Amino acid sequence: MHQGDTARTTYSASNGEIKVGGLAVELVRKDIRNVHLAVYPPDGHVRIAVPLHIGDDAARLAVVGKLEWVRRQREAFAQQPRQSAREYVTGESHYVWGQRVRLDVVEDLEPPAIRRLGPNRLKLCVRPETSEERRQDLLAAWYRRELKAAIAPLIAMWEPELGVRVEDWRVQRMRTRWGSCNPDTGRILINLELAKKPRECLEFIVVHEMVHLLERTHSDRFRALMDRHLPDWPRRRAVLNRAPLAHEDWAY
Repeated sequence: MHQGDTARTTYSASNGEIKVGGLAVELVRKDIRNVHLAVYPPDGHVRIAVPLHIGDDAARLAVVGKLEWVRRQREAFAQQPRQSAREYVTGESHYVWGQRVRLDVVEDLEPPAIRRLGPNRLKLCVRPETSEERRQDLLAAWYRRELKAAIAPLIAMWEPELGVRVEDWRVQRMRTRWGSCNPDTGRILINLELAKKPRECLEFIVVHEMVHLLERTHSDRFRALMDRHLPDWPRRRAVLNRAPLAHEDWAY
């Protein structure tokens, strides 16, 4: 080692917990380059992911620097309306593109089908004695088709605007984020739950992830790119954050 060099401690990849101002924070140490701090629904679970060379004290300092933001996020989740558990029966309320709709379940011997009946009704046709789990799967598959049909034209429209190319995109159930992007592969993932939110929220997430193809982190450059191409993105984000949270058995 040359004079003036400082040895860098490398920790093993691991999960643990640290306390910051009485707040429990999940600490994830893994082979990454940057620190990632996030607050997750439904109850404001806080997690910080750090590179292998970051010790506990440095991780605590990173949280302390963003503590007011963390508290605002947790407060927002506490105030956000929640849906009760769905049973997929007639008269139940569901959401489609931000609109509350009534579910009508009709039992017959025809193949299962879902049809939108005007702006406020959704008809689910199933065979007699179809289980709740099967009804849920049918509705999820319908949401997936709706979402895919909406995502494709958005990506086609925004690729020339941003000067990027999305190599692959998929719809996926995700519990901790609305979307994700891998700039190395050009792949984007979009949360299935966005089919229940206003369409402008979907566009915000699609653009957000596509901008990550230009800038990996939520840096000043990232925000400047969002401001330039989608100036009202903070309003759309606020709309998304106010939308009711689905009932889920959230796990981390």
